[in-house]
Amino acid sequence: MSSKRINLRPRRLAHAPTSYAWQRDLELARLDASPPLTMSFPSYLSAYCDELRHPSDTRRNFAIETEDGKHIGNCSCYEINQKKSEAQAGIMIGDRAYWDQGYGAETLTALVDLIFRETDLKRVYLKTLVDNIRAQKCFLKCGFAACGHLARDGHHFLLMELLRKDWEKRNRESQDKKDEEPAD
Repeated sequence: MSSKRINLRPRRLAHAPTSYAWQRDLELARLDASPPLTMSFPSYLSAYCDELRHPSDTRRNFAIETEDGKHIGNCSCYEINQKKSEAQAGIMIGDRAYWDQGYGAETLTALVDLIFRETDLKRVYLKTLVDNIRAQKCFLKCGFAACGHLARDGHHFLLMELLRKDWEKRNRESQDKKDEEPAD
């Protein structure tokens, strides 16, 4: 799946070193409300390879690459629940050189488009720390709306969701605007 500046690619072995570095980064771990990774790279690589060989039915992982193939982050659709017709989305722009330039919103939009185009799911949700205002602004820009709060492991999260019907409405409105634009 691609958009103007990014491509979502299934993760490959070549993505392991940058993914490992990002999971060990203190600030990125704090933003993800998780402890930084402490395992050795060989142990991480073994687990990473195992995940590539045996993909889960309830999780799809992607690398975020720029137009020229630079790996700048990861995103995923996980906790896919067909009975509830929902899944959780997660995104991390690990390369700080790409922060605050719209790559997160572009990635999340591409991920949600992929989810709703390739599945029958009715809801995509995510959570973010209540003090991560930058992420919340990004998620709102992508059409997500606040739907609750969650406290877990000493962290406080804002829950946000995007329903298929709202995604479809946004797509129709976007197409209508394009149709109204004068041809060059």
